[in-house]
Amino acid sequence: MAQPLVSQFSHSLSGTVRVPGDKSISHRAVMLAATAIGESRISGLLESADVIHTVQAMAALGAHLERDADGTWTVSGTGIGGYAQPEGSIDFGNSGTGVRLVAGLVATTPIKTIMTGDASLSRRPMGRIVTPLELFGARIDTAPGGTLPMRIIGAKDPVPITYTLPVPSAQVKSAILLAALNTPGETTVIEPVATRDHTEKMLKAFGADIREDFGEEGRRITVRGEKELHACDIHVPGDPSSAAFPLAAALMCPDSRVTIRNVLLNPTRTGLIQTLHEMGAEIRILNPRQEGGEIVGDLEASTSRLEGIVVPAERAPSMIDEYPILAAIAAHAHGVTRMEGIGELRVKESDRIAAMAAGLAACGVTVRTGEDWMEVDGIGGCIPGGACIETHMDHRIAMAFLVLGLVSRAPVTVNDAAMIATSFPAFVSLMRSLGARISEPQQGAEA
Repeated sequence: MAQPLVSQFSHSLSGTVRVPGDKSISHRAVMLAATAIGESRISGLLESADVIHTVQAMAALGAHLERDADGTWTVSGTGIGGYAQPEGSIDFGNSGTGVRLVAGLVATTPIKTIMTGDASLSRRPMGRIVTPLELFGARIDTAPGGTLPMRIIGAKDPVPITYTLPVPSAQVKSAILLAALNTPGETTVIEPVATRDHTEKMLKAFGADIREDFGEEGRRITVRGEKELHACDIHVPGDPSSAAFPLAAALMCPDSRVTIRNVLLNPTRTGLIQTLHEMGAEIRILNPRQEGGEIVGDLEASTSRLEGIVVPAERAPSMIDEYPILAAIAAHAHGVTRMEGIGELRVKESDRIAAMAAGLAACGVTVRTGEDWMEVDGIGGCIPGGACIETHMDHRIAMAFLVLGLVSRAPVTVNDAAMIATSFPAFVSLMRSLGARISEPQQGAEA
C-alpha cells in the first residue's frame, strides 16, 4: 500500500545526528562473515530491508546469523565452497547489490540458486554480471531481457579469469572477486576507472589472498582462490549516501547548522562532498580517524550560498547514488549545474535521470537531459514546488524530493515513501528531529 508524505518549507534546522550504517559495507560484511570460518560479530549493521534480504539469503545458503539484544549481529560462516543447496528461490526484494554480489558467491559453488526480487528489481539488468560469471563456468538463465528471475548453476570446476570492466561498476567487480574465492589460481579484474573499494578492503580484513597494482590499463585487483577466510569483527560506519540528505537540508534551509557523526569518508565515496565544496558549501570535516580500515569522521554543515558548476564524468563513480539529491541541491543553487557521465543512473531502482527531470519540472525547475547527462537551471532560492512526485519505487527519488520540499514555496508531496525503508528506515524521524516539516498528507488532500 502506498505511503504518501508531504514536506513543507522549513528553517533553522539544528542538531547532531547519526545516520544508519553504510549499506555497501553492511552487505559485504554479512556475505563475507557468512563465508568465513568461525564466528564474526558485526556492529552498526544497517538493518534496512535491503540488508535483511542479504541476511536471509546467506541463511538460506547455510550460514547461521543471529541478532543480539544490543543490536550486534553474530555470524557463523560456512567456509569457502561450503554453501548449502537453498530450499526454493531466494528473494532479494529491491536490493541490486544483494542479488549481484550473492550471484558471484554462488557462481563457483556447485549448487543451483534461483534468485527473485520485487517489481522494481525485476526490471533491472543482470547481463553485466552474467557475462563474466559464465566465464568461470557457471550456467546462468535469466528472464527475457536479462532480468530476474535468474537461475544459477554454479561451476563444479571453476576456472580463473581476467576481466576488464567495460563500464565502471563496483557491483560487477565485486561479483567477480567473490566468485574468485572458490576458484583455483588467480582471477584478475581490471578497472580503467576506479570504483568504490569496500570489497577489496573487507576481503583483506577477512584474510583473503588479494593484491592490487596499477598499469596502463588501470587498476588491477587479483584474488588467489581456495584460501579460507577467517572470522573478523566489523563495525559499520555511517552511510555517506544517507548522510547526503540531512547534509543537503542543512545547506539549503535558512539559518541551519547540522552535525552528522561517524560518517564513512572512504575517498571512493566522497565525490558529493568535493562537489558541494566546489559549489560553495560550508561543510567541515571534524575528527577524521581510521576505524576498521576505513576513514570516518563527523560532518558539520551550515546554510550556504551555492553556485552551479560542471560535475565531471570521472567523478560519477564516487557519488553515483548521490545524484538525485545533488539535482535537488542544483535546483536551489544559483546558475546552471551540469552533471556528466551519469548514464548508470538510467538502470538504478528507476531511471533516475528521467525521474528527477520530471519531478523537478513539475516543481517549476528547468531541466535538460541527454543519455548520460543532466543540466539543472538553479532558481537561486526557494523552489516553486506544489507538485505530487511519482517516486517509481525508488528510495533516493523519494528522499530527494522530500528534502526539496523543505525549500519550496508550496508543499511537495511524494506519492509513495514506503521504499525509503530499503536504505534509511529512520529517515523521516531523523529529519523531523532536526526541525524538518515532513508529515502525512491531510485526509482528503491529493497524494
